[in-house]
Amino acid sequence: MGSAGPDVADIDFDDLTAPRLTDVQRQILEFTEARPVDLDVGRMRADALEQAGGPEDLDEADGFADRLAAHVAAIEADDGLRQLTRGSLRQRVVRLLRNRLSLTELLRRYPEIESIRIEKPFVVVGMPRSGTTHLVNLIAADPRRRALPYWESQEPIPARGQGPDIFGVDPRYARAKAEHDALMASAPAVAAMHDRFPEAIEEEVELLDLDLAAYVLEWHARVPDWRDYYLRLDQTRHYAYLKKVLQALTFLRGPRTWVLKSPQHAEQLGPLMATFPDATVAFTHRDPVAVIQSAITMMAYSDRLRRTSIDPAWLLEYWSDRVHRLLSACVRDRDLVPAEHSIDIGFHQLGGNEMALLDELYRRGGTELTPQARVGFQRYLDGNPRGKHGRVRYDLQRHFDVSADELRGRFGFYFDRFDVRDE
Repeated sequence: MGSAGPDVADIDFDDLTAPRLTDVQRQILEFTEARPVDLDVGRMRADALEQAGGPEDLDEADGFADRLAAHVAAIEADDGLRQLTRGSLRQRVVRLLRNRLSLTELLRRYPEIESIRIEKPFVVVGMPRSGTTHLVNLIAADPRRRALPYWESQEPIPARGQGPDIFGVDPRYARAKAEHDALMASAPAVAAMHDRFPEAIEEEVELLDLDLAAYVLEWHARVPDWRDYYLRLDQTRHYAYLKKVLQALTFLRGPRTWVLKSPQHAEQLGPLMATFPDATVAFTHRDPVAVIQSAITMMAYSDRLRRTSIDPAWLLEYWSDRVHRLLSACVRDRDLVPAEHSIDIGFHQLGGNEMALLDELYRRGGTELTPQARVGFQRYLDGNPRGKHGRVRYDLQRHFDVSADELRGRFGFYFDRFDVRDE
């Protein structure tokens, strides 16, 4: 079902690995494939400088130029990308460089930013599709909490001279909305899997990637070289850079106490806690089969536009291994987070028990759970039932030639450590 929309209750991809493109999708590919995309680093730097509107300091200490070269080289090594994807990745690199330029300029003009305290954040850590998005959006309904909406994650620092229009609309928000509208027109079933509408609370991996040191590129292209490069980095210094970005965002639109979340933190608990030692961490846990089948189904669906062909075997092997690495690191390092400042939440505990879990999380975080916060939580729960945009019917055997039990067998160590149930 290649044209599934967000208003249907049950989405069954009968064309997941042999897609039937819509007229809109064909038109998009015909237009973009005729326009080769150049990933020359010098030209991308020049574009970022022009967009930044003045500042020229990329703050290239600490090997930034080497990370930029490795990032682009990993993209270039993926010869299965369509020009549409190469164009979006080029745009992303330019955007990251522009944001970094603007941040450096902001810090130069207001050095007091780096003395702002990021105190007692809540951090949600867990695999994609394990309830992290639900939980972080729920916590963000507390009006005392500062969170990162998707539009701001894409462009955290305004470019010089770019402010709200006469209607008070931030141009960064307008750009994010236009991109979301285009995505819904070209790949509408994405909303049922992970709808990144502009106001949705997003991960801070995009902020980490201003330092070109995050794992997120793995979701955009087949980049095992980047995975290996990223895993060799000293993430403590890159998490310190993340803190600097959060300080700038607090300066621009704060101050409030942050709620953060990212799957990447599962394999970077040491750097996370070194950077935010007074954090309270909520770990979400779910059957890895559910996580992997959701991730690779979403990737395969997206690949109908992103890649010249779909390779279900590659997706299964790569992301099974990637989730295994993330969960192995989480099991290894879980005790780096003090028990009195953390909570483990099984996916089966969500869906009706959120208030009790939030009570415990706030207690461990030493934060009062006010009546106003409870009202915000209930309003979010009432307005966001599970399956709001439709439910995807996953079929590992049909699409990826593997059974749930075969896949689950690799993760006994995880079931042994946490309260996780088969799904």
